[in-house]
Amino acid sequence: MEIWINPSCSKCRSAVSMLDEAGAEYTVRRYLEDPPTAAELEDVLKRLGLEPWDIARTTEPISKDLGLKTWGRTPEDRSRWIDALAEYPKLIQRPIITADDGTTVVARDPETVRSVL
Repeated sequence: MEIWINPSCSKCRSAVSMLDEAGAEYTVRRYLEDPPTAAELEDVLKRLGLEPWDIARTTEPISKDLGLKTWGRTPEDRSRWIDALAEYPKLIQRPIITADDGTTVVARDPETVRSVL
């Protein structure tokens, strides 16, 4: 299992605590220090069944600077979003957990974290 976290995020800390309490084995990826590539984002999005704009944090200052809220959300716009998430990983919703069976979730609440245990 792998979890993408930002250590300063309370939801990330909560997810890590839940994984620890459950005795789960996992690796931590501090995605701000080790940003995912566009290919890794494509893989995670496929596993999530989501589009890049679905996992974008549009309230981040960089989002406002880029004008993300005005960007299109069509198949033609997809690569632009993925490139932005790869270049500015702070825009990625967190935490993202990929279980060993390939199940992948954006673990923003305890129920979602439990779903991969």
